[in-house]
Amino acid sequence: MKMVLTAVPGAGKSTAMHLVQKELPNIKIVTLGDFMFNIAKKDYGIHSRDAMRKKLSPKDYRDVQEKAATDISKLTGDVLIDTHTSIKTSKGYYPGLPDDLVQLIRPEIIVLLEFEPETVLMRRKGDMKLTEEKTTSIGTVVKPRAGRELESLEDIEKQQQLNRYFAVAAANAARCSVKIIDLRFEQQTPFEHAETAAKELIALFRNK
Repeated sequence: MKMVLTAVPGAGKSTAMHLVQKELPNIKIVTLGDFMFNIAKKDYGIHSRDAMRKKLSPKDYRDVQEKAATDISKLTGDVLIDTHTSIKTSKGYYPGLPDDLVQLIRPEIIVLLEFEPETVLMRRKGDMKLTEEKTTSIGTVVKPRAGRELESLEDIEKQQQLNRYFAVAAANAARCSVKIIDLRFEQQTPFEHAETAAKELIALFRNK
């Protein structure tokens, strides 16, 4: 089964995915942006992921997206695909899963993680302070990208709502389902959001 997992940037997908792979080690966890960057680096000499949106023409960017989606479509077994349904740019919000792209990937389900904007903002502020990986009781948590954009609470909530619209449009094009995992609650333990999300993701893979 191919599953697309999405949330606003800096919300905490990486920790949830780490827990999923810890429980289901045979799952392939891939990031669409990483596939795109490797192609852009090879074909266009791009040296950072941020430079892809700034230096590639719209046509070249779409070509890179399509090549990455084609490579991911060839993966076999259970695949968890980390990506964004909307990408904030200087010209507005760009679809992370346009029709042609999601039709190439052909996921069975698109899953959105949703959080209180205050939680996302707090995590982004924490990301900016990190200089090394964190070792915790659940293992090593992947170091988030430095320089995460903070934005306002209103902007974070706006993108979460837009993600719903983009996800439904992508699901319609791919003929797949959409699931929203509601994490808008106060954590009683440090990783409760990630643990809750991971349990639901694991259940989806096991009940496929």
